[in-house]
Amino acid sequence: MSRTLLSRIKPLHHPKPNASSRIPFTPPVKHLVRDTIHIIKTDPSWQESLETHFAGAEARVSEIASFVFDQIRDPELGIKFFQWTSKQSDGSNSLDGFACSSLLKLLARCRVFEKIENLLKIMKAKDLVPTCEALSSVIYMYADCGLVDKALTLYHTAVNVHNCVPDSFACNALLNVLIKDRNVEVARKVYDEVVHRDGDADNYTICIMVNGLCKQGEVEEGRKLIEERWGNGCVPNIVFYNTLIDGYCKKGDIDRANVLLKELKMKGFLPTVRTYGALINGFCKKGKFEAVERLLLEMKERSLTVSVQIYNSIIDARFKHGCKIEAAETVKWIIESGCEPDMATYNILISSSCSYGEAHEAEQLLEEAKKRRLLPNKFSYTPLIHVYCKQGECVRASDFLIEMSERGNTPDLITYGALVHGLVVAGEVDVALTVRDKMSEKGVLLDANIYNVLISGLCKKGRLPAAKLLLAEMLDQNVAPDAFVNATLVDGFIRHGRLDEAKKLFQLTIEKGIDPGVVGYNAMIKGYCKSGKMYDALQCFKRMIDGVDTPDEFTYSTIIDGYVKQNDLQGALRIFGLMVKRTCKPNVVTYTSLINGFCRSRDFNMAETTFKEMRSCGLEPNVVTYTILIGCFCKEGKLLKAFSFFDLMLLNKCEPNDVTFNYLINGLTYRAEIATSDKRRYSQQNGNSLVREFFGMMISDGWDQRAAAYNSILICLCLHKMVKTALRLRDKMTNKGFSPDPVSFAALLHGLCLEGRLHEWRNVIPCNLNEQELQIGVKYSGKLDEFLFQGLTSEASRILHTLVEQLNLKVVHNLKVSAQSQRST
Repeated sequence: MSRTLLSRIKPLHHPKPNASSRIPFTPPVKHLVRDTIHIIKTDPSWQESLETHFAGAEARVSEIASFVFDQIRDPELGIKFFQWTSKQSDGSNSLDGFACSSLLKLLARCRVFEKIENLLKIMKAKDLVPTCEALSSVIYMYADCGLVDKALTLYHTAVNVHNCVPDSFACNALLNVLIKDRNVEVARKVYDEVVHRDGDADNYTICIMVNGLCKQGEVEEGRKLIEERWGNGCVPNIVFYNTLIDGYCKKGDIDRANVLLKELKMKGFLPTVRTYGALINGFCKKGKFEAVERLLLEMKERSLTVSVQIYNSIIDARFKHGCKIEAAETVKWIIESGCEPDMATYNILISSSCSYGEAHEAEQLLEEAKKRRLLPNKFSYTPLIHVYCKQGECVRASDFLIEMSERGNTPDLITYGALVHGLVVAGEVDVALTVRDKMSEKGVLLDANIYNVLISGLCKKGRLPAAKLLLAEMLDQNVAPDAFVNATLVDGFIRHGRLDEAKKLFQLTIEKGIDPGVVGYNAMIKGYCKSGKMYDALQCFKRMIDGVDTPDEFTYSTIIDGYVKQNDLQGALRIFGLMVKRTCKPNVVTYTSLINGFCRSRDFNMAETTFKEMRSCGLEPNVVTYTILIGCFCKEGKLLKAFSFFDLMLLNKCEPNDVTFNYLINGLTYRAEIATSDKRRYSQQNGNSLVREFFGMMISDGWDQRAAAYNSILICLCLHKMVKTALRLRDKMTNKGFSPDPVSFAALLHGLCLEGRLHEWRNVIPCNLNEQELQIGVKYSGKLDEFLFQGLTSEASRILHTLVEQLNLKVVHNLKVSAQSQRST
């Protein structure tokens, strides 16, 4: 039984209060009421006619007034009759509370708010008591119109002043609107009062309360409420089970929801589409898609039609859990299940494609939705606008904004925000500012977030005066700048060496009573540290601690790095100790700064110890960490130690950068004798190093030291499946005057082989080697095979052998042709 159906089951009315003054509705009275209404409706001189009419009547006006109000449908006629009766000089004709209550019901039915309030004031002044039925009608009308405060006030008046509990219609309407406004506590008080005073709480009343409690996460309280009323006006049904199951699922308690499913089956209830829909949503949020498939199968077995909304929930959940959604297969799956995809389905698929950068596929999905005569909306266009901006195709993004507007979908703040953000990311700040102007023209007010994006874009371009003007505009538009806006400007000034202006803005932010927040403090501390003003950085840090903002790992790491760069290792260690004491967990940047400090102080043992401690904490060193250690040991001539860290770096899939390469190449070039010496001792202590192995081999073969350095590093990259980085290094070699050689060719060939891309080798590394060079490539390829395939010949080596054979055949062929030519002459 659905909630809609329950709402149509009318509860029993409270009996009308006994009114002994009311005369029976006899045929003569009926005729008198009918004639009175006819005179009011049709007679231009109705007032005189009514006086004449009642002058000879057996019943007084006050005795039949309630009947007149009950039968009138036009509130204006009712007010006219009420005003006429009030002007009668005969006191016996004064209307009583019962007649006024009938007028109240008429006004409530027609929702004439002002007249209702006036009548209630008149009744209060004349000490006339409204009937419970009239109060119920007015309360219901207020609640149904969303006037929750007025409904609640009148409810309390009915209960506390007139000692009557409004009927179920009124109470349910009041409870509904309170729950809708998430005012569950007040709703619970009303509910408890109804049960205590009247004892009348039907299934619908209880269901409203349970639904409200479940929405607030108090599912157990909702279940307890059902159990308390079991049998007392509360009959168990599937609606209660669905509400509780939905509540448990939204709370994330799938196990309890599953238990309820089994319980309702045991009690003979049949799960509905809503039951399965709630459970499927719950399992989707948890990413338990096997359970979802099981429920879908059960629905099919019970011949229940799966709605498109359920399919949409499943697709959306898969998308949010990082599953790659194949759009064509998904649409086919929905259609084959007997359902038609709606615009929401396509919106999810479009968002999914855009998140993977597949803008063309997303655009095709939009066209497919149009062919199905579905109407695209802002949720269809916004992801496309964002992805095209991200890919630098701002014109295409603008086209979609125009198309969206032409189709009657007014772009909102989110849509414009996506376009502005995308344009700023693409570096098109001026175009983004133009969009800002269009937003103002369309009446779409910018929020702090969009201002922040624009200001950030201007700061990155070094256009600080324009950024300041934008801040002034923001203040003129009464958009309060948040901590992020101010932090963005402060950071912008600092990035461009304008520390004094950053300091002034930071102080102004505090003076205006705006909390800079952790982001703002961090930006200012970073500026002081960058300028070497450690005292000012510490004062800012102290102010942060004394205030409401708690320093985070970025705060501590920035100060530690500042001390290190001032060669004050003790100061850095002091802040590190404070960081640990305040239970702020150090991150990679923190440890990297300390390692840099120890390296600067030539305390290499502590640098390595800190590196090990960092890894023991579950933190993976980044390219900066490894590069600092490699650079330090290269400068000190400890190349064997530098090699070990480079090997570890590649082993952990951390890609080196140009700084790493420079340290290693310079170290190998200028300290070649160290790099190739005492091979045996190094192998025993550190294991075999690929850099050292191949560098030594190439030096022995008479290669130039710098070329050997480049190639030995390139070989290591390829053997660790980093071909993209290796190609970047090859280009760097070429720019330095080193032509592509057989060793780099063999290495790249092996790298492509390991990455499963050997089929495209001709497009990546075209071969222009002669026979002698190819033979050198074969030699080094064989050495590479020793490291990879335990003596077996790799596919890369086979290609090299094939190239040699082809070249030999070509030479033989050319010789034969030449010999034949000589004979013929």
